[in-house]
Amino acid sequence: MSLRRPNPIDHLITQVDQAVRTLFGRPATTGRPHPAREAEDGELAEQERDLAVRLMRINHTGEVCAQALYQGQALTARLDTVREKMEHAAAEENDHLDWCEQRVKELGGRTSLLNPLFYAGSFAIGALAGRIGDRWSLGFVAETERQVVRHLDDHLQRLPTHDGTSRAIIEQMKVDEGQHASTAISAGAAALPLPVRLAMKGTSKLMTGSVYWV
Repeated sequence: MSLRRPNPIDHLITQVDQAVRTLFGRPATTGRPHPAREAEDGELAEQERDLAVRLMRINHTGEVCAQALYQGQALTARLDTVREKMEHAAAEENDHLDWCEQRVKELGGRTSLLNPLFYAGSFAIGALAGRIGDRWSLGFVAETERQVVRHLDDHLQRLPTHDGTSRAIIEQMKVDEGQHASTAISAGAAALPLPVRLAMKGTSKLMTGSVYWV
């Protein structure tokens, strides 16, 4: 007896389930060990703790956007191989999502109230990129991940040196995001035009600037 091939409705149901898990529940993780299991933390002053909460909240919302982006692209990807790459990357992004949320709560903070808005916008962008074509969709992933790595480097410079847990999480995220970019490039990602790259950078600044406060 052969298994039924998933149809577009099956994929849509999967995306709805993933959205609910991302925004209101706990997403399914890969089960990897926590990157900060051996990290050492020093005592954080009030201002340092507040900064760490805000930066990790931004990282959490970034992972919400990444989930939405990958899910939107997986929904509209034309090739099964591309869809599988998107779904694999989304699974690793779930780890990041879980780690960031845990850290925000450990520091006594909360996640952003704007997450549903950014999820919806990122999902629409991902679905549109997938519709345009797999090479452009992969190019969007590669450029997104390159910008995320630069953003994480900035956070590592701003975080207190003795916040070992947050720094360990971000370091592992950097490794994974770099691998996602490399995977997209090796799969045939198209280079995005400069205006598109600049628009992506501007959108990222809008997200980070608002989530820092809300």
